[in-house]
Amino acid sequence: MEENNKKHLEDLERLKNFCLFDDDFMTKCFESDTSCVEFVLRILLEKQDLQVIESHTQVFMANLLNRSVKLDVLATDSQGIKYNIEIQRSDKGAGQKRARYNSSMIDANQLLKGYDFDDLPETYVIFITENDILGKGLPLYKIERMVLDTGERFDDGTHILYVNGAYRGDTPIGKLMHDFSCTEPSKMNYNVLSNRVRFFKESKEGVAIMCRAIEEMRIEERREVARRMLAAGKYALDEIVDIAGLSLEEVQKLQNEKSA
Repeated sequence: MEENNKKHLEDLERLKNFCLFDDDFMTKCFESDTSCVEFVLRILLEKQDLQVIESHTQVFMANLLNRSVKLDVLATDSQGIKYNIEIQRSDKGAGQKRARYNSSMIDANQLLKGYDFDDLPETYVIFITENDILGKGLPLYKIERMVLDTGERFDDGTHILYVNGAYRGDTPIGKLMHDFSCTEPSKMNYNVLSNRVRFFKESKEGVAIMCRAIEEMRIEERREVARRMLAAGKYALDEIVDIAGLSLEEVQKLQNEKSA
């Protein structure tokens, strides 16, 4: 009982320090809530009439032959435009080729057999990064394809945006990035976001949801340790059980997944 109470207090402290740049916390805040996604897109794209009609978090896109991806947020607006929002604290996870790959995977999962290429929807891949990974001090970087010889846009319907999470200007984006970094709902600028954060940090129901999510995160962290040990190929199963803190059955299941 004492150990459980200690773990619960640790979880509450961890929850207290979460902000929207924490991937798992952002996922819960944006999960099944189109208003938050819509609000963020309206600011970033300067389209106050943009309407999100569907939004999902942690969307798995399978590639049977090569690498699959899991998208933080995938949303659709009233015009059928697709938006992938990725939240990244680590610069490594927000590379330019990652943006390219996400864009290609969205395309590959949109066009059904028999449809024309012109039926591909317009897409936006948006990386909101804690640091200014492009290093020019701008609040927002818009990447478009162009014809080098003429300087004209090559409008194939794909757009990539990088949002500088370190930017703090007195602008809508600056205020938005402050809110993404803020751990206290009372100090956030925008009610749409602060109300959602407050629900998961201060309401009984929201805290219970997040504590369950933190426990799932803890288990997934143990599984990742076990996966790395299995991949190394130099540890006995009982060693993995002891170090990762998983049952023998769970480790054997991960071993079977690895060999499948």
